[in-house]
Amino acid sequence: MQRRSFMKNAAAGVAAATIAAPAIAQAPQIRWRCSSSFPKTVDTIIGAGELFARKVSEATDGRFQISMHAGGEITPPFAVVDAVQQGTIECGHTAPYYFFGKDPTFALDTAIPFGMNARQMNAWQIEGNGLTLFREFYKAYNIYNIPMGNTGAQMGGWYRKEIKTLNDIKGLKMRIGGFAGAVLAKLGAVPQSLPGGEVYQALEKGTLDATEWVGPYDDEKLGFNKVAKFYYYPAWWEGGAQIDLYINQGAWDKLPKDYQAIVESAAGLAHTNMLARYDARNPAALRRLIGTGTQMRAFPTSIMAAAWKAANESYDELNKTNPRWKKIYEDYVRFRDDQIRWFRVTENSFDDFMAEVIIPRRASSKKG
Repeated sequence: MQRRSFMKNAAAGVAAATIAAPAIAQAPQIRWRCSSSFPKTVDTIIGAGELFARKVSEATDGRFQISMHAGGEITPPFAVVDAVQQGTIECGHTAPYYFFGKDPTFALDTAIPFGMNARQMNAWQIEGNGLTLFREFYKAYNIYNIPMGNTGAQMGGWYRKEIKTLNDIKGLKMRIGGFAGAVLAKLGAVPQSLPGGEVYQALEKGTLDATEWVGPYDDEKLGFNKVAKFYYYPAWWEGGAQIDLYINQGAWDKLPKDYQAIVESAAGLAHTNMLARYDARNPAALRRLIGTGTQMRAFPTSIMAAAWKAANESYDELNKTNPRWKKIYEDYVRFRDDQIRWFRVTENSFDDFMAEVIIPRRASSKKG
């Protein structure tokens, strides 16, 4: 009986393969180029793009190939939007807030000061109105967007000197972009916009006093601990920074429906994978950094409070002058505030308790 069932299933499989083979043979061969805004050293983000491209190829039996290119190889890191919009490349992998200068609304698709964490951002994008609102926004840029990665909550960056009061912020030359830079400028800092590949040298030479990037794993690879001793947290400007896949709208529209579905699925896998890699790798990297002399510091409450005030002043100003921003921001904030209330009851209380019981236990076991 088992043998008969096996033979029946095998015959069905052969028949299915016979039917599928012509379909695969008739599927179009497509070649795309995808430019990243990130250097190869940031293997977590570049790796998400490579995973995406590999899965698209596997799912189409190699007939849809997407070549991934690190920032600067075919497109400058901060020129991805223009290149995708104009069709110079078919797609790009980038952090939308890099294009804050075009329209501050871009920042809402990555992270804004005192915004949502990664899980909350996913909920807004997938189950809330986030993706719908941004699909409408990006039409003006000839772009079809798909979330493709999140770093999780980030560290607050590397500083050559301690930051104790607001006076220590004044005149501080810091590599930081987007909304965070605008908020810090209100506090007296001098924000600088530099691609990741140029930051180490600027910090080493003293052209920069501080820099933020992502977190321990990436920061260790980039060597920031060698040129700045103080490592602050949290990045109140990046509670969960989302990375996007930007696709030229014309190129997207030309794709067969099954290829579109494959792209969406592969991007979804890469989206999940990036955050998993960061969460898995950051703890060990942080221990290594501390072991080599890095001094961790929490931002003083006075600085956090001043940044909160300055951020909300900026949001109020934009609500009055930028209707595109206002439309998305109001929905974003409603969703964020509900999420904060919910997380306070469950996630936060659970995490706080676990930290209280596990961290002291580990500390005492080391002493023993």
